Amino acid sequence: MSDTVLLSKDNGIGYITLNRPDKYNSFNREMALAFQAHLDDCANDDAIRCIYVTGAGKGFCAGQDLAEASDPNNVDFAKIVSEHYNPIIARLRNIEKPIVAAVNGVAAGAGANIALACDIVVATESASFIQAFSKIGLIPDSAGTFFLPRYVGMQRAAALMMLADKVDAAEAVNMGMIYKSFADDSFETESKKMAAKLANMPTKGIGLTKRLLNQSYNNTLEEQVEMEMKVQVEAGNSHDFAEGVNAFLEKRKPEFKGK
Repeated sequence: MSDTVLLSKDNGIGYITLNRPDKYNSFNREMALAFQAHLDDCANDDAIRCIYVTGAGKGFCAGQDLAEASDPNNVDFAKIVSEHYNPIIARLRNIEKPIVAAVNGVAAGAGANIALACDIVVATESASFIQAFSKIGLIPDSAGTFFLPRYVGMQRAAALMMLADKVDAAEAVNMGMIYKSFADDSFETESKKMAAKLANMPTKGIGLTKRLLNQSYNNTLEEQVEMEMKVQVEAGNSHDFAEGVNAFLEKRKPEFKGK
């Protein structure tokens, strides 16, 4: 397996690290395919209850490696988007396990939008987000035009995408782009603590919640509440629900299994 993306597993968490620090973890084809493979590994491993995505070195991800994208003898934009980024976004949204984006530095272009496609985004106080596409005449891909306006509103999303303004972590929290920021020196501890909390929760229900959130983008109110009823039945038949109720009645700590 390529060393451009690293995977380690510990206590129910799959730690995925984008690992091209000398390129600020910008994506080339090798890295994009390796990331997809590691996401599939975590999705198919029942022991993994939460996925934690971060970057090596000083940055989270600078987006596409432009040396690859500008090489006329290399892959073209259609192939890059359809085979690299679209499959990554599909996996991040369709894996019914919580995925934490731990943004440890700059997240630019596709790197920013990959982070925003995760379930919970946290960042260091020194991190920043930038929709860098307009600076080189491109459009925001990796579902940026889908998620960002839903998080921050159409007017602000348009401005951020057209002006390519850099947004620091505090501002990103305030505008609803990300969930929370932590001091740089405590970021790793606090973000991993969050992942550990998720991994020990009833992740079957969390995965079903993710399914409903995905459906809510397309459903009417009537369709959504109907979907909630059907999925609640599925949740109510789970091991985790039975364990949660029994633990409450027996006044003990529950032991959830994500089933």
